[in-house]
Amino acid sequence: MNLSATLLLAFGMSMDAFAASIGKGATLHKPKFSDALRTGLIFGVIETLTPLIGWGLGMLASQFVLEWNHWIAFLLLVFLGSRMVLEGVRAQPDEDLAPLRRHGFWLLVTTAIATSLDAMAVGVGLAFLQVNIITTALAIGCATLIMSTLGMMIGKFIGPLLGKRAEILGGVVLIGIGIQILWSHFAP
Repeated sequence: MNLSATLLLAFGMSMDAFAASIGKGATLHKPKFSDALRTGLIFGVIETLTPLIGWGLGMLASQFVLEWNHWIAFLLLVFLGSRMVLEGVRAQPDEDLAPLRRHGFWLLVTTAIATSLDAMAVGVGLAFLQVNIITTALAIGCATLIMSTLGMMIGKFIGPLLGKRAEILGGVVLIGIGIQILWSHFAP
């Protein structure tokens, strides 16, 4: 794979994380750049690891991974998105006085895993090509770091416009990503 193909793949793989990061940034109350970078790092590291895992699985059992990855991603994203929508709907008036300042580490990790399962599937496919999987995985991780950090900062400006509805919108975005992953698997 040449450099341009690797970069296109890397930024293509980062789009789910970018969309999820916009939702995450919108739900926070004025996230700092350090929070955006933290989110970008978590998403980037996981997005670097998943193609490597997929590549390893591709060497072992590619058919199983390819048959189930879309369902796993769909279920995780719908679960996380539904949770965000319910939290947004259940918002108590006194919660608005103490807005969310930072997402929990494990929530970010779970979201990152859910949005990076397509990268795992790509890793499975890359196992059958003559590519340098380390370089490709690092390119995907770096692109995701950049796009997730940027997404959080964009969400920072969208959040105040939406208020508490930002959490509902973020949940809807995650559910939409899950549906899109499932749809792209079954679409002709």
